[in-house]
Amino acid sequence: MNMLNCSCLLVISLVLFFFGSWLLPITDPTESVYALTAKEMLEADDWLSPRIYGNFWYDKPIMFYSELLTAYKLFGVNEFAARFFPAVFATIGLFITYFFGAKLYTERVGLAAAVMLATTLEYWYLAHAVITDMTLLVMFSVTLMSFYLGYRAGRPQWYLISFAASGVAVLTKGPIGFFLPGLIILIFLAWQSDLQHLKKLFRPINLLVFAAIVALWYLPMTLIHGAPFVENFLGVHNFLRATVSEYPKADVWYYYLLISLVGFFPWSFVIIGIAIKNLRRLPKFDVHEKFLIVWALTVVIFFQLCATKYVTYTLPAMIPAAIFIARYLVNRWRLFVGVAGAMLIFCPLFTCLVASSVTEDNSARRAAQIIAPLIDDSTCVVSHGKYSPSLVFYTGAKIYRLETQEQFEKLRPQNMTWTSKNVMPFILFDELPADKKIVAVVSSGLVENFFDVTKDKWELVGEVEGGTLESLAEDYSNGNERRKIKSKIFIRRQTDGDNR
Repeated sequence: MNMLNCSCLLVISLVLFFFGSWLLPITDPTESVYALTAKEMLEADDWLSPRIYGNFWYDKPIMFYSELLTAYKLFGVNEFAARFFPAVFATIGLFITYFFGAKLYTERVGLAAAVMLATTLEYWYLAHAVITDMTLLVMFSVTLMSFYLGYRAGRPQWYLISFAASGVAVLTKGPIGFFLPGLIILIFLAWQSDLQHLKKLFRPINLLVFAAIVALWYLPMTLIHGAPFVENFLGVHNFLRATVSEYPKADVWYYYLLISLVGFFPWSFVIIGIAIKNLRRLPKFDVHEKFLIVWALTVVIFFQLCATKYVTYTLPAMIPAAIFIARYLVNRWRLFVGVAGAMLIFCPLFTCLVASSVTEDNSARRAAQIIAPLIDDSTCVVSHGKYSPSLVFYTGAKIYRLETQEQFEKLRPQNMTWTSKNVMPFILFDELPADKKIVAVVSSGLVENFFDVTKDKWELVGEVEGGTLESLAEDYSNGNERRKIKSKIFIRRQTDGDNR
């Protein structure tokens, strides 16, 4: 690998993935769950069993939580630490793309593919996101790259790396880390009329290495937690996710078509032209092209067929797509350099000027700044409306989800339903303690309902609006008209129960 090219990729990674990550607050609803889970694991000094709100939590395997715990140990519990390993794995993703593209074609193709990948909208976003997808991308890709290099060179020892990487992928996101790469390999070998090659792939030593890596976490978790772990992890977070849509509005046939075009921006316009140009020569694809096509299309089609859809699921399709397209862009080098250069300028500016504000607007960090000084040993903190794990992350307080009895019956956790994810502590209106100070965070649309249900005397102490926080005193003194208020914060100071 050319040292100059490697140096360029490292600089690009520092500029695009690491710079400004400390400016981005932890957002709801997904990032905050991961960040808070690792924080509670650190406080409990438990590096095995994920936990949140004081409960064991079987949403994802251990790999990403281990990364967060390591970063917290190195840098403290903060935004930079939470976003550190996604940026690290994004950087690794660039280098393996460069390496694989160079092996298949030329170093220039590998470099172009890596730079193109780095400057796509989705890859840039996920390099900052506190979620599992970047780690999965790397292990998923190493699984397939090592298989293909071994297959083309006739060196089965590469398959040991493939199975080991797949084992780490299973430790990152679950069975999909083995099943989906396996499906891609199966389809590719069928296209090659070479299914008998599976005998070389599934040798006992490869399966043993895979099983040993997977058993590092799954075996102790099963022995310690038993049926609840198996039912929740495999049942809810894998089977249910594939068969019952968590977000029905997103379950449309064109979902990932749109996501692919938007996520691959600004390079997506090239995809359409290349696809049209090559559609007629399907039988003429060489073996490299076949593998890249099967890899990318299988990922997209598989997740399109699954009931639950997320923006991030098709990330593993981006590396083969980038390598495929880079072969055409190396012949248009001025265009390539111009677009890549523009994105290298645009992305850091976007991080500082836009992303920092957007993430603030989707985080409860500023609400936490109001609440934290109000909390003491005699305070009960409740949230009515949108429940924000980031509020728990930033305050470190136990925050109850405040609901009516009727609403609680709809939300209470039940096996094999999406309500099983509601593991936060609940409290009903008629259970509010009369002898404690209560701080209530109420979504703006539910304020009227809040006062209709409770008869307590509440004092408004703050409002959170559209990513900016202003105290009431500052707001009224400036004569500002309030707009887009997300939530209001109230306090009940009475502790004698006479206000009921």
